Amino acid sequence: MVMHVPAEMKGDERGALLAFIEEQRGGIRRALLGLTEEQARTRPGVGELSLGGLLKHVCEGEQGWIARAKQEPPAVYRDESNWHETFQLIGDETVAAQLAYWEEVAAETEKFILSAPSLDDTFPLPPDPWFPPEGRVSLRWLCLHLIRETARHAGHADILRESLDGKTAYDLVALEQAGV
Repeated sequence: MVMHVPAEMKGDERGALLAFIEEQRGGIRRALLGLTEEQARTRPGVGELSLGGLLKHVCEGEQGWIARAKQEPPAVYRDESNWHETFQLIGDETVAAQLAYWEEVAAETEKFILSAPSLDDTFPLPPDPWFPPEGRVSLRWLCLHLIRETARHAGHADILRESLDGKTAYDLVALEQAGV
């Protein structure tokens, strides 16, 4: 998993943006290293958030944004009635399955961004109340948004993991390097 993106990473804007997205994905993946399913479902704080649920949320979020950019519906539609399910593993959903799904989503993100004619190409924002009516954003905005959202949740993952067993980013990097 990428832990640092050198300034020259892939030598172009698209490559750099995708490398930063992957770097932040790595932070979330590392937070799950060595955990059991039960631990990944544990909510160590006063809220409902678990590492497994956070993983599911970032998978759905990234897939949904790429779908919107393609002007397709997201794989899972969320509204007020089921929004809470984006933050929890339900039924037979597993961390392993979510990680495998995220690999597919990441590959689709990379393929889409690399094949787009321009990062200046735009697509309409969804009609959610927090977006401006009839707003549009560029693929560059999309990449920056994915970096921001994934980084934000990687920070949450660090806190959740440390709350579970005291392991910090240093410990998790060592686990990763040991092949756990």
